[in-house]
Amino acid sequence: MDIRHFYREKGEGETLVLLHGNGEDSSYFSSQIEAFSPFYHVFALDTRGHGKTPRGDAPFTIRQFARDLLDFFDAHGIEKAHLLGFSDGANIAMCFALANPHRLSSLVLNGGNLDPSGVKRSVQLPIEIGYRIALHASKKSEKARANAELLGLMVNDPMLTPQEISAIQAPTLVVAGTRDMILKAHTRLIAASIPGAKLAILPGDHFIAAKNPEIFNQTVLDFLRNLDRA
Repeated sequence: MDIRHFYREKGEGETLVLLHGNGEDSSYFSSQIEAFSPFYHVFALDTRGHGKTPRGDAPFTIRQFARDLLDFFDAHGIEKAHLLGFSDGANIAMCFALANPHRLSSLVLNGGNLDPSGVKRSVQLPIEIGYRIALHASKKSEKARANAELLGLMVNDPMLTPQEISAIQAPTLVVAGTRDMILKAHTRLIAASIPGAKLAILPGDHFIAAKNPEIFNQTVLDFLRNLDRA
């Protein structure tokens, strides 16, 4: 373990871990921490090289972030947790679920994608162009190198297949916005590929948790509370 995560913590009970998206930090989930902490012991992490968590020396990949998450579980004595990931956080959550099924109580995947083809081309094309430019400039600029690493996550990761995620056994909720940057067909593919997964398409764009927290939080809580009653 070459990094220590910065994290926000609130509440008690079963553990619920929140994973933010690319280029963000744990503050993205401020509305969720408040809403979920009366029911769960909530941890919201800054992933490697994001927010206040250091970059470290390990590879800057989605699968490395999933390995980092396992280190976080071990360091904080978390045996099992509910895992809610947004965007790249959802991709980390899928990789974590595949590698560590016994450490998972449930999975909430908000705006995740299996590969870059799941992102609307109008969004993905500028990312790919920006990545190539940053990569070219990274030899001379530390800022460009850091930018290339972030954009590279959206160009080269997570490269999962529907067949791979069909191995996920945890109860799963797949969430996206009606105007999401993830293609609706791709979101439906993820939900259809995970056995028994539930699908919720909510009013809003990619950032529904931040922009429309009331309906997002209620949808997630209904899913989690139903698990508790099962």
